Amino acid sequence: MKSTASFKSHPIHPMLIPFPFVFLSGGWGFRVAAAMTGNDELKTVSRYLVPAGLVAGLVAAVPGAIDYLGSVPPQSSAKERATKHALLNVASLALFAAGWLAGRRRGGNALPIALHGAGTATLCAAGWMGGTLAYRNQIGVDHRYASAGTWQEERVDGEKVAALDDAAHGLEMNQMKLVHVDGKRVAVGRTGKGYAAFQDRCTHRGGPLSDGALMCGTVQCPWHGSQFDVHTGEVKAGPAEEKIETYDVAISHGARHRHGSSRR
Repeated sequence: MKSTASFKSHPIHPMLIPFPFVFLSGGWGFRVAAAMTGNDELKTVSRYLVPAGLVAGLVAAVPGAIDYLGSVPPQSSAKERATKHALLNVASLALFAAGWLAGRRRGGNALPIALHGAGTATLCAAGWMGGTLAYRNQIGVDHRYASAGTWQEERVDGEKVAALDDAAHGLEMNQMKLVHVDGKRVAVGRTGKGYAAFQDRCTHRGGPLSDGALMCGTVQCPWHGSQFDVHTGEVKAGPAEEKIETYDVAISHGARHRHGSSRR
């Protein structure tokens, strides 16, 4: 899924996360070095690095939250993973903040080192999940190229049939668009048989079908490779076992659009 918080198709969140990671883990490292050597200057470096890391973490969290709300598919394994990723990051920042305050108030090294160490471990766990989101769930990855076209997403209001009819205009063969209508995510695609509308959520683990590949009337989920017939919803290849919801379409002004009723 293309990042919602991006600049020229480059997601912003991954650009920012190295700063809090380096500052915070570096703050822990300098605090450990200060305790081992007795060098107070190293402790001073730690006292500056940790608040810098906290600020950088809050800044990096802004595009991360935007992607969480706008890019991660709802009711999916990626949403669960992204929620854990966010909670771990919050916990890590809290541990580092507590360690920094403890160091300023008490002046010792033991408690700050323990809290910063726990924060670093938590930060690494959060980073592990973030990497899985990017490389397995393809959150923030814009892989469109050649005839697949650029990523297309649209939010429409008004009467459902007319809304999807308008959204379908401009699609080339085997191209898809994600349409938000009435609180639902609907994928609209163009095949050799005409236009098709179907639910965006893969029935396996909730992957975004609109971000997959459309070929010969079959859509393939980008996460685990499940394939569905976009006109009937039938499963053509697993691991998914349940068919997707499709929508009746009819020709209007040279395009096809969804009727009010759906079928499974």
